[in-house]
Amino acid sequence: MMTPTLDEPGPELGGGDGAAGGAGGKAPRGIDLRARRSWRTVTNTGMLGLMAAAVVLVAIPLVAVLWSVIARGATVAFHDFPAFFTHAIPVVSRRPGPGMGPAILGTLLVTGGATLIAVPLGILGAVYLQEYGGSSAFARLVRFMSTVMTGVPSVVMGLFVYLIWTMSFGYSAFGGALALACLMLPVVIGSTEQMLRLVPGQLREAAYALGTTKSRTIVTVVLPAALPGIVSGALLAVARAAGETAPLLFAVGAATAYNPHLFSEANTALSVQIFANANSSFAAAQDRAWAAALTLVLLTFIVTLVARMFTARLALKR
Repeated sequence: MMTPTLDEPGPELGGGDGAAGGAGGKAPRGIDLRARRSWRTVTNTGMLGLMAAAVVLVAIPLVAVLWSVIARGATVAFHDFPAFFTHAIPVVSRRPGPGMGPAILGTLLVTGGATLIAVPLGILGAVYLQEYGGSSAFARLVRFMSTVMTGVPSVVMGLFVYLIWTMSFGYSAFGGALALACLMLPVVIGSTEQMLRLVPGQLREAAYALGTTKSRTIVTVVLPAALPGIVSGALLAVARAAGETAPLLFAVGAATAYNPHLFSEANTALSVQIFANANSSFAAAQDRAWAAALTLVLLTFIVTLVARMFTARLALKR
C-alpha cells in the first residue's frame, strides 16, 4: 500500500472520489469566508436598531406638531395674503380675520434686542473662561452662576425684570429684551466655551510662533475656527428666547397696534398673542393663535437659514 505524496493529492485535498468530475460528480468543498456572528456584531445590530427606533420615536411627535401647526395655521395665515402679516391685531378677539403685524414687529424688536445684549456678552464671557480664567476661583464662580442661571424658570426672570425695569420705566420692548437676554446668556456662554475648548491647541501655538499676541490670536485664529459652533449656540439661544411667553407678560405688555419704538410704550410679541388667543373661548381667536404659531415657526426657520448661509459663506472664504 503506497502512501500519497505531495504530487498526489488525497481525497481530502480534492483528489480521488472528491475530485471535480469524479464518479459521484460532486464539486470540492470550498472554504467558507463569511464572517461569523459574534456577540459584538449582535450587540452592534441591536444598538443600531434601538437608535433607529429612538429616531422614529422622536420624529413622531415633531412631525405631528408641525403637521398640526401647518394644517390649522396655514388656512388663516395665507387666506388673504399678506393681510395676516401686515394688518393690526383685532381689538375684539371674537372678530374673525387678520392680523399679527404688530406682534411680528414686536417679536423682531424683542428678540433682536436680546440677541444684541446676550450674544456679545456671552462670547466675551466664554473667551475669558476658556482663554484667560482657566481654573481660577473667579472663573469657577462664573461657570457655577451660569449653570444656575440655565435652570432658573423663565417666569422668575420676568419677575426680576419687572422689579428692576418695568416698575420704574413701564412696559416696553426693551424690558422684554432684558428678560430674554438673561435667559439666553448662560446658553451662549456654555456653548461658546465648549466650542473654544474644541479648537486644537496647535493653532494657538502656531500663531504664537509667528509672534502674535494672545488677544490677536483669539480674534484671528481661535474665534474663526469656532465660528460654526458659536453660531449654532447663538441660534439655539435665539430659538429658546423667541418662544418664551412668561417673561414678556411682565415686561412687554399686550398692545394691538404697531409700536416700532424699543424703549417706550407697551408692545407685544407672537408668543404673547399665542398665549392670549389660545386661552380665548372664541374660534376666531383660536384660529389666530394657530396662525401666529405658524408664523413664529417660519420666523425661526428663516433666521436659522440666513445664519447658516452666512456661516457657510464665511467658511468658503477661509
